[in-house]
Amino acid sequence: MGIGIIGIVLPLVPTTPLLLLASFFFVKGSKKFEIWFKNTKVYKKYLEEFVNERAMTLKQKISTVLLSDCMIAFPFFLTDRISVKIALILMEIYKYYYFFCKIKTIKDTSKLSLEKENK
Repeated sequence: MGIGIIGIVLPLVPTTPLLLLASFFFVKGSKKFEIWFKNTKVYKKYLEEFVNERAMTLKQKISTVLLSDCMIAFPFFLTDRISVKIALILMEIYKYYYFFCKIKTIKDTSKLSLEKENK
């Protein structure tokens, strides 16, 4: 978790994957933390449906990918090393492939539930 926090400041240290990994181990190690984490807005909005169904809405996919693009753009423009830029571009290509080919896209359930309530 400490390395993930350091990654907030240092451009080439990945923050999000390390913090997610730390959260995974915290959840596995503490039932109290698992209950707290699963009741947070972030978990409910971005992860709950993915964890339960291995699927995301198109809106969730796009917002996640765009946020990630912004985070990866910082080291891309801050470095002069071609090898780092190539690695970042390859990560971006794989990320788009994974999100749009490997993760199932589902309809927005919040809109469907609102439509049912209005009828």
